[in-house]
Amino acid sequence: MPETTRFAPSPTGYLHLGHAHAALFAARAAGPIGLGGGRFLLRIEDIDRARCRPAFADAIFADLAWLRLGWEEPVRRQSEHMAEYGAALERLRARGLLYPCFCTRAEIKAEIARAGAAPHLAPGADGPVYPGTCRALSAAERARRIAAGRPYALRLDMARACAETGALAWHDRGRGDVAARPETFGDVVLARKELPASYHLCVVLDDAVQGVTLVTRGEDLFAATHIHRLLQALLGLPTPDYHHHGLIRDDAGRRLAKREEAPTIRALREAGRTPAEVRAMAGFADWARVN
Repeated sequence: MPETTRFAPSPTGYLHLGHAHAALFAARAAGPIGLGGGRFLLRIEDIDRARCRPAFADAIFADLAWLRLGWEEPVRRQSEHMAEYGAALERLRARGLLYPCFCTRAEIKAEIARAGAAPHLAPGADGPVYPGTCRALSAAERARRIAAGRPYALRLDMARACAETGALAWHDRGRGDVAARPETFGDVVLARKELPASYHLCVVLDDAVQGVTLVTRGEDLFAATHIHRLLQALLGLPTPDYHHHGLIRDDAGRRLAKREEAPTIRALREAGRTPAEVRAMAGFADWARVN
C-alpha cells in the first residue's frame, strides 16, 4: 500500500551514513513514488536557532540529490511555521494543561538528588524526569515571577493530560501494537524562551499537516513516541503508523552521531565514493545498482 513518509533532519551539521540510512529507509517505505503511489517528503527541522545553519540545510539538499533521492516539493521548514506551533500551545494552555516552570536544569537535578532518587534518563525524551517543583505554584506567584522577568519553560501537566485522554496506543510496524505510557516521562517541556516550541510539539503537528501516514525513524526515538501519541490525542490529530528502524553503528558498536564526528556523506563524496557505494555502506546494497 502506498504511504506518505518523511525524512526530517536538523541542519546542525553535515549528514552522515546514519542519516543516509534513515532517508533511504523512509523513501523505500513510501513505495513506488508518483502516479497515485507513495509520497516521500523532506522536512527541515530548524527550530533550534542557536545551532541550525543555512549552509547545513543547503548541504542536506545537495547530499540527498547526490544519493539520487527525490522528494516532493515544497519542503517544509519548521522555522516558517512558528505561529502554528504557538497556536497549538495556546490551545493547550487554555485548557489548563500547561504551566510555567522556572527551574534550571541544575535545580531539577539537585531536587531529584535530595529526594533520594537517581536521575531517570528517558532515551529519546527529555532527560531526568521533572519532579514537579513548579506545578503547585499559585497563579499569583506565577504571575509575579513572570512580571519580574524570570525565564521559564512551559511544561505539560502530564497527570491532567493523561486523565483527559485516557488509555492510548499506537502501531509500530516492527513491534506491533504498543500501549502508550507518556506518564513515565513526567511533565515534559513543550516550549522554552530560546526554543519557542519543542521537538515533541512540532513533529506531531508537522506530520499531521503533511499527511504523513508512516513515520520511520531510528529506534533511539522510540521512547519519544509515547509523548507524541499523547499530544496527537490532546490536539485531535491523526495517528500514523510507526516503524522505528535499527541504527548504523561504527566498529565499536556506537551509533553514528554528529557529536562523535561520524564520517559525513560530504567527506565520502570528496574521497571519491560513488552514490551507489554510499547507499551500500548505509545498508541498501540492493539500491547500489541504481547509477
